[in-house]
Amino acid sequence: MRVLSLIPALVVSLVWSALAIETAQADRRVAFVVGNGAYKNVAQLPNPPVDAGAMAVTLRNVGFDVVEGTNLNREQMTEKLLEFGRRSQGADVAVFYYAGHGIAISGTNYLLPIDADIKSEMDAKLGAAINVDVTLEQTLADAKVKLVFLDACRDNPFAAKIRSTASTRSVSVQTGLAEMKSGEGTLIAFATGPGQTALDGEAGTNSPFTRALIAHITKPGVEIQQAMTQVRAQVNEETAKGQLPWGHTNLIGAVYLNPADGGAAAAAAPAIVAAVQPANDIELEFWRSVKDSNKAEELKAYLTNYPNGQFRSLALARVASLDNGPSTTTRNLTTGVDPATFTEQGTQVTEDQIGLDKSLRRDVQRRLTGLGFDIKASGKFDEPTRAVLKRWQAARGYPSSGYLTKLQHKALLAEIVPAAVTANANEERPARRAQRSSGGGGGYHRSGPDAGAAFIGGVMGGMLGGAFRR
Repeated sequence: MRVLSLIPALVVSLVWSALAIETAQADRRVAFVVGNGAYKNVAQLPNPPVDAGAMAVTLRNVGFDVVEGTNLNREQMTEKLLEFGRRSQGADVAVFYYAGHGIAISGTNYLLPIDADIKSEMDAKLGAAINVDVTLEQTLADAKVKLVFLDACRDNPFAAKIRSTASTRSVSVQTGLAEMKSGEGTLIAFATGPGQTALDGEAGTNSPFTRALIAHITKPGVEIQQAMTQVRAQVNEETAKGQLPWGHTNLIGAVYLNPADGGAAAAAAPAIVAAVQPANDIELEFWRSVKDSNKAEELKAYLTNYPNGQFRSLALARVASLDNGPSTTTRNLTTGVDPATFTEQGTQVTEDQIGLDKSLRRDVQRRLTGLGFDIKASGKFDEPTRAVLKRWQAARGYPSSGYLTKLQHKALLAEIVPAAVTANANEERPARRAQRSSGGGGGYHRSGPDAGAAFIGGVMGGMLGGAFRR
């Protein structure tokens, strides 16, 4: 009877979805995210792959189609750039993010693939490195809004070689990266000022610059230039004024990567994701039926029918967790973690040794929720929390006892929980309260050309599946 009672609302929702095809077109947002650290001819960098993985998740959570890669050689970087260039044609917002070694020779900036071996300026010019100016011009020219983040302001590892071969003419080899000017509709941000070097941070974690980007650029209702002011302040404070991010902006409108609502701020933005609408009865039922599913296709069905739904962030996080599995997640998020983490069995005794008070237990629960393991941040490690801990441990390849060890707690703290995910971690409860007070009402939702069949199949299958599980 419960399912039958939802059919009238389902018909109305289908009509709204059909109308939305005509009236609401999704803005297109594409990102290139690469972190290179496993260099073959110079010192390796432990953090860029971790930085890139965290940034990719952060951008996906606000609707970006991400072209992602880590530890890429010259050929692989070229392939990713070509793919990004194709996808970014006509995009409303295009983001270019790179972490790794970058060098400046005679005022030109280059990014280094992991197989780079630069002995002279000619090597860089003829393709052993990636020319930043040419790359941005070729891949971003068609996008309406262009955001460039370069966490590559490190010492030039090939400086001595280049200087030694430059006997016939003057070649300027500087530390850090050279100053760049942005064109119309572009924001360029460096980890630190021109000619200066940036800090990498503790091995296996994020650099100060990337950590600040993740914390601020997708904050709800924060315009990107305001966010960059907050990024500079955080890095400056965290490094005791030893590093101050630098940038050049030529944006011609306000840009919100995560607008707080569909009001004035959203209207002023040249390219944004549509604001999340309050969940109606059908969306709530759909989400309840799939939120604990271990099948990525069920969660993706929710995202297909509700691309800007109330629980979009949580669904994306759960899909990422299921798609990655133990090996990828462990490799990308626990780099540098003690190998004993994977063998030590957690017990009440090992957990007591960590010394978790109520505040720290809440922090653990929030981090788990931000990573897609949905749990209420009560500060109590009750039975539901133990079950979630077991799922997290199993996904990471740790012994799944439901109790933490010191090493597992350290590994959890090393995982990056994007600010946008954490902010929405408990969004289901407010959504239910809003639904009770307003009597529902969900607004228009976009869908594809086969929305009717997919929507009916997804909703009915999800509800029936949820009913059987209950």
